[in-house]
Amino acid sequence: MSRPFRFGASMIVPAPAEEWRAKCRRAEDLGYDVILVPDHLGMVAPFPALVAAAEATARPRLGTFVLNAGFWNPALLAREVATTDALTGGRLELGLGTGYVRAEHDTAHLPYGSPGERVDHLRRTIEELGRLLASPEHQPRPVQEVPLMVGGNGDRMLRLTAEHADIAAFTGARPVPGDAAGKMLPITPEELEERVARYRELAKGRSEPAELNLLIQLVAITDDPEAAVRPLVERVPDLSVEQALELPLVLAGTLEQITAKVLAQRERYGFSYLTVLEPYMEAFAPVVARLRGR
Repeated sequence: MSRPFRFGASMIVPAPAEEWRAKCRRAEDLGYDVILVPDHLGMVAPFPALVAAAEATARPRLGTFVLNAGFWNPALLAREVATTDALTGGRLELGLGTGYVRAEHDTAHLPYGSPGERVDHLRRTIEELGRLLASPEHQPRPVQEVPLMVGGNGDRMLRLTAEHADIAAFTGARPVPGDAAGKMLPITPEELEERVARYRELAKGRSEPAELNLLIQLVAITDDPEAAVRPLVERVPDLSVEQALELPLVLAGTLEQITAKVLAQRERYGFSYLTVLEPYMEAFAPVVARLRGR
């Protein structure tokens, strides 16, 4: 049985205080269920930004999408998580990942490490964070048992997600090997289906299934979807317009076509929680209006 839809807006553009609060209120007014912030240098610091979002809104949950575990020490992160959850009235959802932009680690003078080392660090962070927040002696205390999202597509990441995450986040893309700036290339629908199937195999012993999340990279309500995806096609080698329109992370077409694709992808993959990037928040709002609660 499918989960009801949830919709998140990832706020990626820094803004002064009043503008930040105004666009968070706008996300709430448009019907988004979760206001999210990433963890990249050059963007807002996640936890104070979420506290400000909470002060400006009443209904949406508030999440990190996702924290770069390489930036964080578990004890310090536990303090941030507990404080933020308390100050937001128990609305926090914690997203964690390994980090994929080597240039940011270089700028911060932090080690980057191999993929295996980054996954190992994420595992230690998740396990130590869970231990600290579960201890009645830890101060400050969170209001709730903070839901955990883990994002990643590799086998070791999927295993970690299956073991620990309440929300399993898929990107529909993979990093370009050796690219320090974190460039990503989309994966095919078949590749994503295989990754979700692999996750389900690893998670089959869970007492309760995780919510599945997909990050949408492009939204265009239009009668000319081919034109909407041509800039993407120009950036991705060997990708045709027809293939671009089939990508799970691309929603381009009429409102009816996009709504049908979202429903079909929930049926095919299980994605009931969709995140859109801030530049597409307004464009995606009619889809949110049609599908909220379904």
